[in-house]
Amino acid sequence: MAKQNVAEQFVDILARAGVKRLYGVVGDSLNPVVDAIRRNPAMDWIHVRHEETAAFAAGAEAQITGSLAACAGSCGPGNLHLINGLYDAHRSMAPVLALASHIPSSEIGLGYFQETHPELLFQECSHYNEMISNPEQMPRLLQTAIQHAIGRGGVSVVSMPGDIASKPAPEKSIEHALVTTRPTVRPGDDEIDKLCRMVDEANRVTLFCGSGTAGAHAEVMEFAEKIKSPVGHALRGKEWIQYDNPYDVGMSGLLGYGAAYEATHECDLLVLLGTDFPYNAFLPDDVKIVQVDVRPEHLGRRSKLDLAVWGDVRETLRCLTPRVKPKSDRKFLDRMLKKHANALEGVVKAYTRKVDKHVPIHPEYVASVLDEVADEDAVFTVDTGMNNVWAARYLTPNGKRRVIGSFSHGSMANALPQAIGAQFTDLNRQVVAMSGDGGFSMLMGDFLTLVQHDLPVKVVLFNNSSLGMVELEMLVAGLPSYGTNNANTDYAAIARAGGAYGVRVEKPKQLQGALKDAFKHKGPALVDVVTDPNALSIPPKISADMVTGFALSASKIVLDGGVGRMLQMARSNLRNVPRP
Repeated sequence: MAKQNVAEQFVDILARAGVKRLYGVVGDSLNPVVDAIRRNPAMDWIHVRHEETAAFAAGAEAQITGSLAACAGSCGPGNLHLINGLYDAHRSMAPVLALASHIPSSEIGLGYFQETHPELLFQECSHYNEMISNPEQMPRLLQTAIQHAIGRGGVSVVSMPGDIASKPAPEKSIEHALVTTRPTVRPGDDEIDKLCRMVDEANRVTLFCGSGTAGAHAEVMEFAEKIKSPVGHALRGKEWIQYDNPYDVGMSGLLGYGAAYEATHECDLLVLLGTDFPYNAFLPDDVKIVQVDVRPEHLGRRSKLDLAVWGDVRETLRCLTPRVKPKSDRKFLDRMLKKHANALEGVVKAYTRKVDKHVPIHPEYVASVLDEVADEDAVFTVDTGMNNVWAARYLTPNGKRRVIGSFSHGSMANALPQAIGAQFTDLNRQVVAMSGDGGFSMLMGDFLTLVQHDLPVKVVLFNNSSLGMVELEMLVAGLPSYGTNNANTDYAAIARAGGAYGVRVEKPKQLQGALKDAFKHKGPALVDVVTDPNALSIPPKISADMVTGFALSASKIVLDGGVGRMLQMARSNLRNVPRP
């Protein structure tokens, strides 16, 4: 049997850690690794058109599966393209191993062709970032990188010169059992006792939930019922906590709706569960706050805490709920439920009046119809910008659907590449990319990746021929919109020219049929919906000094717009409020 080289050993270890595919663009220093994949039946090489897509796809795969995913870039410019997608994966706590192949080891530091220093470039977007400069470092260095990515939740980067990859692997190398799952973290009894006392002493408790409540829906509902607490959520907590929730008061933040803001400010104890919600302008500064998070570095960095609890949300609530005293007074909860329902009633008119005749099409209407016709277990990937607004307000969670976006990093062009990674995890599951024309056109080349791999991703393109969210930021800041217009492009024609299914929708009555036909198509499809560029309905009370980027600094008023089936849920919950 021929002796393994370092590249072959590298691929074998990744496969043993559960990695099924490596996303990237082949070339020069990366060739030995790609050749090793070609000869290894346990792993596939996924050829994309841009390395940024490779990193986004790996991050999405990791978020869907909860397991390690991997991407790669060749030396210099190749691996440098990975950086934006790796930032997104790292900030989303997605376990990703990135291979940054390097120039010949003898030339490092001498200004060689395509030379960069990946061990410096990726420092801020990784938990672990080291270079294999000697075959004897294998397999220990790679195993360490894998365990950093999985154990700490985020990115590990391994740099490796192409000549090192081709050298013989060390004899008698030590390969230990790999850690491939994360443990749960239980707080200490002292913290549980302190939290219990604070809950018992409070008259009005509000729970505000983030992505850290994944897998803890039942525990949050049980706790909310026992203490009669309204439950609000951040955008990343929506998919995990809003469904089957009789205590739901909506979402806080710039994209928010309902009574979440009021519930967090009118309580006397706010419990932040698994959220690193960045917009502290929406958090109160005059109520007691407790934060529960599995990552201690998140505790207290957004608001002043009265108690910091280091622990997994589910385990913390399993310890806490049996200890707290049940509350019988529902006045605060019922008042917030009424406010929530009334708030939603007041905004649905934005998309319900004459939408079947309005041209260009209301984007709210597109999102609402999409929510109705998409599968109950669909995966939605959402472009940053106005698409975040429509997804936040119209996609209805049910415990089976997933919604992935660049919600922490805020990158453009994420939806299409994330859809690629999501679709590879299950070719029979519906994956819908909610793309804006700005984001889609930025990485449009990777639409051909869908065609090449026959991935049945459905791209629903909200085409308003503008950078809508940027235009909104300018207008609210008192600036005339400038540089935000895109050419009026027929993307459906481009899709058809590339070998995919493409249809353009310009009238509301065509929309539902076009979506259904595209979803029935077995391969990749694009529905190019011409939407109203003037759908940026700004509340009249917002002034120029109230917005910086995505965060409101003074006003708590959010964009006007409907909320689809969430109104129905609010009405249903309101029926549970006891009548006097």
